[in-house]
Amino acid sequence: MIVTYNWLKEFVDCELAPDELSHRLTMTGLEVDAMDVLGEGLDTVVVARLLSVEPHPDADRLTLCQVDAGSGDPVQVVCGATNHKTGDLVAFAQVGTVLPGDFKIRKSKIRGQVSFGMLCSEKELGLAEEAEGIMILPADLPLGAPVFDALGLKDVRFELGLTPNRADCLSVVGVAREVAAICGKPMRLPQVTVKEEGDPIAERTSVTIEEPGMCPRYAARLIRGVRIGPSPAWLVRRLESVGQRSINNVVDVTNYVLMELGHPLHAFDFRLLRGGRIVVRRAGDNEKFTTLDSQERILNSGDLTICDADGPVALAGIMGGENSEIQPDTVDILLESAYFNPPTIRRTSKRLGIHSESSHRFERGADVDMVPIALDRAAELIRETAGGAVCRGVLDVYPAPIAEKSLRIHTDKTQRLLGVRIDTLEIKRLLETIGFSCHLEDGAPEGVVHVRVPNCRPDIEREVDLIEEVARLNGYDQIPPTMPSGRVVCHPDAPLRRIEQSLRNAIVSCGFSEVINYSFNAPAALDRIRLPEQDERRAQVRLLNPLTEEQSVMRTTLVPSVLQNVAQNLARRSADDLRLFELRPVFLPDGGDELPREVSHLVFALSGRRSPLGWAQSSEPVDFFDLKGVVEELVEQLRLDSVEYSPDHGESFLHPGKSCALTCNQVVLGVLGEVHPQVLKEFEIEQPVYICDLDISAIVDVAGKPVVFKELSRFPGVDRDSALLVDEQIEARRILDTARSARARDVEDVVLFDVYRGKGIPEGKKSIAIRVRYRRADKTLTDEEVAKSHSRIIKALENELGAEIR
Repeated sequence: MIVTYNWLKEFVDCELAPDELSHRLTMTGLEVDAMDVLGEGLDTVVVARLLSVEPHPDADRLTLCQVDAGSGDPVQVVCGATNHKTGDLVAFAQVGTVLPGDFKIRKSKIRGQVSFGMLCSEKELGLAEEAEGIMILPADLPLGAPVFDALGLKDVRFELGLTPNRADCLSVVGVAREVAAICGKPMRLPQVTVKEEGDPIAERTSVTIEEPGMCPRYAARLIRGVRIGPSPAWLVRRLESVGQRSINNVVDVTNYVLMELGHPLHAFDFRLLRGGRIVVRRAGDNEKFTTLDSQERILNSGDLTICDADGPVALAGIMGGENSEIQPDTVDILLESAYFNPPTIRRTSKRLGIHSESSHRFERGADVDMVPIALDRAAELIRETAGGAVCRGVLDVYPAPIAEKSLRIHTDKTQRLLGVRIDTLEIKRLLETIGFSCHLEDGAPEGVVHVRVPNCRPDIEREVDLIEEVARLNGYDQIPPTMPSGRVVCHPDAPLRRIEQSLRNAIVSCGFSEVINYSFNAPAALDRIRLPEQDERRAQVRLLNPLTEEQSVMRTTLVPSVLQNVAQNLARRSADDLRLFELRPVFLPDGGDELPREVSHLVFALSGRRSPLGWAQSSEPVDFFDLKGVVEELVEQLRLDSVEYSPDHGESFLHPGKSCALTCNQVVLGVLGEVHPQVLKEFEIEQPVYICDLDISAIVDVAGKPVVFKELSRFPGVDRDSALLVDEQIEARRILDTARSARARDVEDVVLFDVYRGKGIPEGKKSIAIRVRYRRADKTLTDEEVAKSHSRIIKALENELGAEIR
């Protein structure tokens, strides 16, 4: 928000210097981001008269001007503008002047002609963003006077960085209210008396509100016989001082009142309103409407429109329509002043990607009580600047008036929260300085102030909001600095967080690098991994206002994102040997609930060589068992019991026969395997990739207990190796489980260390070699004891699996 010092002083007698005012505004919560002094250092830009304007002898687009700056000795200036003529008063920057942007004026030769200065535009003087020519001054200004002094343009411009809750300060009057509180002076609001004449407005038009919940109040005035044209100089200068561009007298007035009072207005060409009336209603689904920026908008039933008898003429609170805008030949104007529900305006503004000065204010919360004041102010200014007659009366449809909020503030709580001793009367006084109605109720507890909050402050909802107002009005710099105090409390991590951290540490120790992707992706991502149509992960949560279609739904699986990471690394030759993981939540719709169910998943992928490139390393590629080895490391880290690998449970994105599910007590914890060749083709990956997807939320339910210390034996262990001939379909897991459950004494560990198929092995058989380690904690085992225990294991394998000793 931009305001100027002189404009503020029209509403409050501020005696503070601009620098001090800037500091005090910041200390009350209205941070001043920038302060510009208009006209500073520009006293050498003076009023001058053009004695002659001749074409440049050597340039078609330049003119040669003789300029009288009041000294009696004309000087020559070369000018590139086309809007000047002999006799005009102009802003003349003399040699030595430094214009905004550190542009120094020097004596120069332009196409063979000497130029002693420069004729300036509003843009070059820092008064406007754009300018079509040089600045033509009023004819009654004294020659030689500094331009900024002669026009009364010397001013200080404050740029305020307002937080979204301070919609009340999106106007000069709103900031002036704060200045009045700072200075302890009363604030003056513009006193408006509308000169009405002609027919009553009710005989010419009408207003109907079909959606009072979305538009609680709508007011209108009719002004007939206006003349559209340029705005007077004072209005143009005032708008330019706060960064607004002049358009025409009617539109400029609505923008002026917007900046002055903070309430958006809109002017319709009355002859273009079909049926001559206004209807406030919802838009129809897929209804088309062209806004003032010539863009066709597709509306839906959540959008509020201002309509005439046939259809929309404005997008409520956001932008007018091209079919009713003010034209150069407009004669009659219907002036709108309304209040719209903030969430309604924000939803439509964000969905359509439209941000205007109007929507900026309405979506933050305008002042419903300002509706008639802004309407009368604008109507009278239009009558003064564009002529015409304001019809008698006003249409003000307000079916359910919005009451001011009533709150209470307690002195003891205020002192306790702020750490400042401030009495009840001072609290009452501070709140009254910003327009709050306060009183001390008879019979109420001492130290309680009853407060009525004006509707211009929709951000004040609770007692703590009032306490915040007291803090900032008293001055944040008045709060004494103190060191925070507290006590250290140790809270154990939640199981999910503990397991996530354990898994992250374990996977990193296995040589993996973490990737972090957006939590949303494209609906087509599930097609790329061949997910079946009936899969529950197809029910994705769609964003209301996605940035792009590629980021329009919440992820229900991390697999597409991780495969895309693999593809990008391989395509850019960033690395051929990849170990990547992502540990993030996925979002699954949860019945009729508004919010989805968040489930943590760990997805990691391997591709390329098993060992880094080097003279002493082999170049063998990774395979399924490298992936399974990582899973086993994680399983051991989590201390999971009874883990099984089930080949009959696969995923569409995994290669059948080269994948399996990880289960524990019949609960599926995840899937792992080689990525299906068709999926690799979708991602343009030309080498095998192995991937694992673990459901962390399922792991939490079966994770093992914390590690319990067990004393190490001081005695040596004894290893016994055995080679067994078993049927091909017998899984290694069954062999290990049978050996461990054989009730052999002193068994410390059982491992499988070799598998052989080939010469000497019958068809349909395979040779499995196991190693069993025996150890006692209290003595060294004898050969007889080991042999007895080992024979029990061999017998169990023979009886249960039909194994044969080789």
